[in-house]
Amino acid sequence: MDELSAIPDFGLGWLDASGPSSEIVLSTRVRLARNLQGHAFGPRARVNDREAVLAQVRGVVEKSSRLSGSTLWELGTVTTRTRRILLERRLVSEDLMGGEKGTPHRAAAVLLSGSDPLSVMVNEEDHLRLQSLLSGLRLRDAWSLVDSLDEELGTDLPLAYHHEFGFLTSCPTNVGTGLRASVLMHLPGLVLTKEIGQVLKGLNQVGITFRGLYGEGSEVVGNFFQVSNQTTLGKSEEDLVDHLDQIVRQVIQYEEQARQVLLKEAAAVTEDKVWRAYGLLRYARSLSFEEMINLLSGVRLGSSLKLLPNLRVYTLNKIMIYSQPAHLEQAAGRDLPPPECDAHRASFVRRILSKEGVVTSDEESNSEGP
Repeated sequence: MDELSAIPDFGLGWLDASGPSSEIVLSTRVRLARNLQGHAFGPRARVNDREAVLAQVRGVVEKSSRLSGSTLWELGTVTTRTRRILLERRLVSEDLMGGEKGTPHRAAAVLLSGSDPLSVMVNEEDHLRLQSLLSGLRLRDAWSLVDSLDEELGTDLPLAYHHEFGFLTSCPTNVGTGLRASVLMHLPGLVLTKEIGQVLKGLNQVGITFRGLYGEGSEVVGNFFQVSNQTTLGKSEEDLVDHLDQIVRQVIQYEEQARQVLLKEAAAVTEDKVWRAYGLLRYARSLSFEEMINLLSGVRLGSSLKLLPNLRVYTLNKIMIYSQPAHLEQAAGRDLPPPECDAHRASFVRRILSKEGVVTSDEESNSEGP
């Protein structure tokens, strides 16, 4: 069964790089954690609690005009590959997938909106995890989408709320607003100029944290950082979003300045790094995902500095998603063992880059004639 044929592009709208500062900020995500009254949540939730929550969500979806055309999947009823693709698109979490066991518990589900870039994880750490994912730096837009969905769901679902503490969540760090806003940033300039440590230290001092490409628990690969708020209690959702937006804009300025330093003080070294990365991606016959991401970082830097003409950010975003294992297997129509997966990844990257028409400086000189 190919469940994804019904929604082949869901969760991929951010790839178009249409949002502000999209060369540095790949995507913006805003998530709200919510629980329902009358049911245990977190580790104390029993099977009947989770099933009751899912039944209530189904009822809301059936009568909601905003959620018309939505898709609600119980993860235990879809194929393993479909679940992995949803994970690679950041629409579900490892916890919802079943953690290390890899088998979702009963009533674990995901709701995919039929119109907006919205999704809801059902019965993860909390009963509901509402999230929106947009291109570029669009924190206020992402918050507005999630807030409107939260308001609609709140009219039909009895959300767990305390007059003093705010929304109640499984983890105490989410109590209050239940809001976690994050942006996925590419910061090679700060890394190469060795300023990243000072910037990250500064983030911690103002209540902002960072993680790797795949969020909590993941390592930083390819100079990609997820930057998000740490606290959810004591401030309004709008204040948290505005604070993160202000800090991210400062980091963007630091990154832009660092890139100019590279061009001014290390132009030859930077150009060599960029073209070496492009050459390996363009002609390699085998690429692990981590190796590809590290090389892609150099190519993205080269594209933003105009060292690689005609190479679109959309193409680089597309490579990041479609070169992941489950997406490669979906394209191949079968499971791929690691060595074969690396070969398929390299073939995919070569094919995509061959269509971009990047011209080297040497080729430009030769085309001008003697």
